[in-house]
Amino acid sequence: MNLPNRLTLLRILLVPLCLILAGMGYYLWAAAVFLIAGLTDLLDGYLARKRQLITDFGKFADPIADKILVLSMSIMLAYKGFLPVWLPIILVFRELAVDGLRLIAVQQGKVVAAGWSGKIKTTCQMILIIYVLVFQGGVLMLPASILVAILTIYSGAEYFWKLRGLFKKDLGL
Repeated sequence: MNLPNRLTLLRILLVPLCLILAGMGYYLWAAAVFLIAGLTDLLDGYLARKRQLITDFGKFADPIADKILVLSMSIMLAYKGFLPVWLPIILVFRELAVDGLRLIAVQQGKVVAAGWSGKIKTTCQMILIIYVLVFQGGVLMLPASILVAILTIYSGAEYFWKLRGLFKKDLGL
């Protein structure tokens, strides 16, 4: 197993630690572990591209690791009252919808690469989670949550727009 894939697995393994720390009220420690996990996302992609170590496992596992990390922590923070409950609902809905769309695309022989709006969305989600962990909500939480919700909806809509042709046959177009 190459280094980028090991970093992806490390990110997944750090999720329970983040959840336990946040659940016990050790928010700064949770933020530190979450930051390390987020940095593995940057590093694994960089190394995979730079060293030409891109694998099918990495293409599959990397976005799943991001989703597990961001969704689980956003749900925990909403449960703790540090994020509005509607935010993780939007995040989960978008991820399920886009994953369903990607599944349909794969069945039709089309590969869907992650777009820049999705990368920006994930980065902003991670920054928001770190901010909320550090400040246990904080004055910028609500405007940042609104921004993250808008980016999340936009990036999901972008996938549907790019792949709108997938449904032409089903819709009789």
